Amino acid sequence: MGRTVPTFRMVLEHVIGDWHAFRRALRTQDRDAFDALMHRARLHAAAASNASRLNPAEALFMAILVEHEKELSQLRGEVKNTVKYNDEHAEDEQTDTKKEGNTDDES
Repeated sequence: MGRTVPTFRMVLEHVIGDWHAFRRALRTQDRDAFDALMHRARLHAAAASNASRLNPAEALFMAILVEHEKELSQLRGEVKNTVKYNDEHAEDEQTDTKKEGNTDDES
């Protein structure tokens, strides 16, 4: 006897397939971005399968949002570290400039 209820992964692939005409109409670079989004959705298929009451498209979009949030958090941290690094080095440069200015005044 065969399976009567498709797995979420099968449903997800069906939903992604429903977007095929949209994907085909995209420019090449946008197609690559679309494919990356669908890959992100597939990363969370196991979690989405536990939310079986959801519309499969909602689960797909939520999986993409989770991946985007992770990437945004990482980028925010990198920006914060870069700003902190730049601020620290700007203070060092100001201190060095003041020291050089004081040396010229003493001559």
